[in-house]
Amino acid sequence: MTAEVNPAVAAVVVVQDGRVLLVRRRVSEGALSWQFPAGRIESGESAVEAAAREAREETGLLVTPLNVLGQRVHPMTGREIHSIACRRTGGEASIASPDEVADPAWVAHGGIPHYVPYGLFEPVRDHLDEALLS
Repeated sequence: MTAEVNPAVAAVVVVQDGRVLLVRRRVSEGALSWQFPAGRIESGESAVEAAAREAREETGLLVTPLNVLGQRVHPMTGREIHSIACRRTGGEASIASPDEVADPAWVAHGGIPHYVPYGLFEPVRDHLDEALLS
C-alpha cells in the first residue's frame, strides 16, 4: 500500500461567543502558523467525521459538524482542504496534542487578520462574517 503524498485535510471552523477557534501549530507550514484545527482525513472517514475527530484530538473540544463550507487546494501548501463549520458541544479548548498544537486562541472577527494575514478561503470568510458580525 502506498502512502498518500499529500492527503486531504479537514479543517474545523468552530464559532462560540462571537469568536472563532484558531490554533498555533508547533511546526509552521511555511507562513502558516495560526490556522483552524485540522488534520488528515483517514481512509474510510468522511471530511465531517475527520473534523470532529481532529477537533477532539488537537484541542479537546467536542464538536458537531454543521455543514461543509467548501473545499479547495490550499495555495500555500498544495493540500486539499475541506472546511467544515462545527458547533461546540463540550470540552474546553486546550492543547490536547502538544506535538501538533502550541496554543489555542478564540479570536474575534477583527483579530483574524492578525492571526491569518494571508486571508481566508472565501466561503470560510463569508461564514465567519455572518457568524461573527451578526
